[in-house]
Amino acid sequence: MKESQAAVLEPPAEREQQSRRQRTAPKRQPRYNVILWDDTDHSYDYVIMMLRELFGHPRERGMQMAKEVDSSGRVICMTTTMELAELKRDQIHAYGADGGVTRCKGSMSASIEPVPE
Repeated sequence: MKESQAAVLEPPAEREQQSRRQRTAPKRQPRYNVILWDDTDHSYDYVIMMLRELFGHPRERGMQMAKEVDSSGRVICMTTTMELAELKRDQIHAYGADGGVTRCKGSMSASIEPVPE
């Protein structure tokens, strides 16, 4: 029997079940960037330590990111789901002041933004 004939001979219930599986394929959650914003109140050491503790970035990667935020004004710390991005943004806001900089009054600024599709 040819393949085209086999498809015609499939029971209608089986064809509908295959069609339903194709329609209900799980959709991927939208992705969000966690953005760290530059300021003059935090040291490189603070940024490196924060990125290591909150995101697990090694010291070398933290240094690269600290230089990027210093030179361009922002750096993407992580790309993830909206829920985790919100958590990481809030953790940056709650991280606290840089004890090594006397004028520092609090945490760094962060935001989240959707990744363009």
